[in-house]
Amino acid sequence: MTTKRLDPQKRKEQVLTYVVEQYICHVVPVGSSQIASECLCGLSSATIRNVLAELEDDGYLTHPHTSAGRVPTQEGYRYYVDKLMNEINLLSTEKDRIQAEYAQGMGELEGLLERTSEILAQETHYPSIISLDGRDLIFCRGVSFVAGYPEFYNFQKIRYMLEVLEQKKELLKLIDREIDERAKIFIGREVGLPGVEDCSLVVSRFGRKGGPSGRLALLGPTRMNYDKAVSTLEYLSQLVDRMI
Repeated sequence: MTTKRLDPQKRKEQVLTYVVEQYICHVVPVGSSQIASECLCGLSSATIRNVLAELEDDGYLTHPHTSAGRVPTQEGYRYYVDKLMNEINLLSTEKDRIQAEYAQGMGELEGLLERTSEILAQETHYPSIISLDGRDLIFCRGVSFVAGYPEFYNFQKIRYMLEVLEQKKELLKLIDREIDERAKIFIGREVGLPGVEDCSLVVSRFGRKGGPSGRLALLGPTRMNYDKAVSTLEYLSQLVDRMI
């Protein structure tokens, strides 16, 4: 894409979007030469390095000491989520697959929520958490995915995450909070639980007036595929609403 006519702010936002999305997919710091060849064609690596330096000064990017490439900070993810992230809808094949999973059998409400937790984790590859308002009841599936995140190389970090996901009170503390949007994203320190500062939490509500209600949530690394997480949560919330 030719970007010489972009104003400086749009150019910075394009670079930030590219770095965030590349890092989400590949977990590798993104360098200026890669951006020059795949994102900002027509601009020199030196010019792009200046843009990266500005984004780093703004607090949106940082770079590991062992690499010249950049990675997003929590503030960078927040800016991306609030201003740059594309709203996506699940493909019809994904919706069909999810509905087929539900068709395998649903019993009462608890069975529905347990199955929903399983499907949510399978579709996103993040631990899923579901709570039911007014009841000390919680469903958590996909815990094993934690050990597969490259950035969780520290055994102590994995151990703490697993401990959190096993503690009902801690999970309820994470997701039982007031949200105005259909899906609310908490990034890093915003999650509000010591020890999970490198994680993000996406929470959605389900339920109808006068009937059962609760929260659907995903807990994963800050390098979360936010658009996929939000679209899957919203779709499953709608399905649960129709079924309860």
